Amino acid sequence: MLAMSAGILRIGILGDFNPEFRSHHATNDSLQHAAARLGVRLESQWLSTPSLVNPTAPEILATFDALWASPGSPYQSMDGMLRGIQFAREQDWPFLGTCGGFQYTLLEVARNVIGLADADSAENNSGSKHIVIRPVACEAPNRAANGPKLSGRVGEIRLRPGSFLQSFYGKDVVEEEFFCNFEINPEYEYCTMEAGLPTVARGANGEVRAIESPTHRFFVATLFQPQLSSTVKKPHPLISGFVKAAVEFAEEKPEANILG
Repeated sequence: MLAMSAGILRIGILGDFNPEFRSHHATNDSLQHAAARLGVRLESQWLSTPSLVNPTAPEILATFDALWASPGSPYQSMDGMLRGIQFAREQDWPFLGTCGGFQYTLLEVARNVIGLADADSAENNSGSKHIVIRPVACEAPNRAANGPKLSGRVGEIRLRPGSFLQSFYGKDVVEEEFFCNFEINPEYEYCTMEAGLPTVARGANGEVRAIESPTHRFFVATLFQPQLSSTVKKPHPLISGFVKAAVEFAEEKPEANILG
């Protein structure tokens, strides 16, 4: 059992909970799977994206031991989601982004690190000159019936040797479940490297499937949804790694005012 002085681990989930979304229930459940395996008590709380634009949002975010940018785009507040991700990146809070959370991680760094102020997703139909997130180019061969172009279990996800992501899986090629219609525009992949978030997983045709920061405590974003394959008997290794990082952070969490 991992030690933790606070007693209960607190995970903030950035997103607008929808009880009809399988991925949202799976997000909650997968955290409990990992917590049970690690022997810690965990509570998760959804933080609606409109709430993340409030002036007090950074202080609220700082009360959590880790932050997860959830699926579910387009979000009620794009600005709120971007601010939540920015907090995690700049303050070095353990962070995981999946599906839409991955996409908006790219938008956040494109805007706030690279300087593309209007960086956007094609999903938002904003007329931006910098469409960092575009429609999926290649439809998954075994996609779910009536599902998005990239949906169902997809194999041949190649992990970069030596990456944190590869260390969680313990192998170089994995299969994961997707449920999305959008992916990174390869013309803007340079943003990930320049922002210090190199690509650590690629699809069969070289598509970007995950990024991570080698300099943060834990900062990983995946286009696939690891929560969808997590079970009580077999917690997902990436989510277990995320929860473990949160436990370690909770032990050393700074008490100082992060706004000071």
